[in-house]
Amino acid sequence: MLEVRPYTFWFVTGSQHLYGEETLQEVANNSKEVVAGLNKEGNLPFEVEFKEVLTTAPDIHSLMQKANADENCAGVITWMHTFSPAKMWISGLKALQKPLLHLHTQFNRDIPWESIDMDFMNLNQAAHGDREYGFIGTRMDVSRKVVVGHWQSKEVTTKVSDWMKTAVAVADGSNIRVARFGDNMRNVAVTDGDKIEAQIKFGWTVDYYGIGDLVEEMDQVTDEELNALYKEYEELYELPAEASEPGPIRDSILYQGKIELGLKSFLKKGNYTAFTTNFEDLHGMKQLPGLAAQRLMAEGYGFAGEGDWRTAALLRFMKIIAGNEGTSFMEDYTYHLEPGNEMILGSHMLEICPTVSATKPKIVVNPLGIGGKEDPARLVFDGRGGDAVNASLIEMGGRYRLVINEVKAEQPEIETPNLPVAKVLWKPEPSLSEATEAWIYAGGAHHTVFSFDVTTEQLYDFANMAKIECVVIDKDTKLRQFRNELKWNEAVYR
Repeated sequence: MLEVRPYTFWFVTGSQHLYGEETLQEVANNSKEVVAGLNKEGNLPFEVEFKEVLTTAPDIHSLMQKANADENCAGVITWMHTFSPAKMWISGLKALQKPLLHLHTQFNRDIPWESIDMDFMNLNQAAHGDREYGFIGTRMDVSRKVVVGHWQSKEVTTKVSDWMKTAVAVADGSNIRVARFGDNMRNVAVTDGDKIEAQIKFGWTVDYYGIGDLVEEMDQVTDEELNALYKEYEELYELPAEASEPGPIRDSILYQGKIELGLKSFLKKGNYTAFTTNFEDLHGMKQLPGLAAQRLMAEGYGFAGEGDWRTAALLRFMKIIAGNEGTSFMEDYTYHLEPGNEMILGSHMLEICPTVSATKPKIVVNPLGIGGKEDPARLVFDGRGGDAVNASLIEMGGRYRLVINEVKAEQPEIETPNLPVAKVLWKPEPSLSEATEAWIYAGGAHHTVFSFDVTTEQLYDFANMAKIECVVIDKDTKLRQFRNELKWNEAVYR
């Protein structure tokens, strides 16, 4: 399984010297208690580390520069416990290059009605201290997340937790490296793009390799390695009866194992966390990677077919957010247009990640019908039901647009005995016709990342951190307003 480093988040509190040292010490003690509480009871995915109470512009600027330089710091959380004049935050906010969360909270949950006095009021001033700080963030157009509520509230800690996962995905983005075996599918527009701009904007590295480079790695796989992997297949999946004896079915499965081991070795040696293949470029290979690609996605690797490096990188990014749960490469394949029960069948030629499965996957060997190679082994299963998102990252001539559709997936109830691929069914919000019209107006691609575990809010936060356009298609979408939003965004993001 691909691992993510143990990132931390720095917590800093704003105040000023007007209140005296005794008050500043109390502010520090309260801040430490908040951080300890978040770490102990907040169910956060990463540790929060209290740094200090900041009271001067030089100290703020210095701390932000230290945060930038610390590879383990994935973001900064700020809280204005008292009134902290915002001019002193300007240079620090200009310098900060890490994701920023503005936690608008206060130490006490309730007003102590019987004992409240001016000392209490002067100490607990987040209600207007955070508004002063918020103004300068807006004035400077600082990308940040604002979370409001008491720090012990589950709603607050859930929002902080979700933001943390996105911030870590952004921090780890500089480590997303895509190995592209072959070019993109010929004459296809949406899978092409500017790899240099992607590296500048997101930190994603995309490198080309000929398919022969992978074949050389596959040739190094030993029979001992292959047999051990085959036993793993037998433990995890249902295999065809014919696979119990030597023959073409068993050979096909073993060949996918050889591709998997060769691919994994190649990716590890190059520190790659995502890859693409292309059925038009398989010289030297007997099969298109099917089972092999599915297995590597299940380990956390990003993947997309036909050389679609951008979707492969987005899949790896979203798998970091999701902790590699319930997230897959996807393609809108065909529609069910029964009135009142319209839905989309999502699949791909071979490669849907088993983390979205509701059933125990089966290994099958069937003709592919495209590519002109031997019948490839692949995992077949039905996707589970539940709320999910379908996301596409596209280029719009020098800029990016992230298109998100909220959907409701349904576990298939009708058998498809002649369809030898994994499938997922979903109903897009607000309806198939409206969602699809909006998707097409937005230029969303046919390749997507489908996830039960990544939320719209997390993807919106990503777009905010990266300063790219984001449009959401959900139950509240109105087509006329949506089309106007696309026009307005042209002016804002051009």
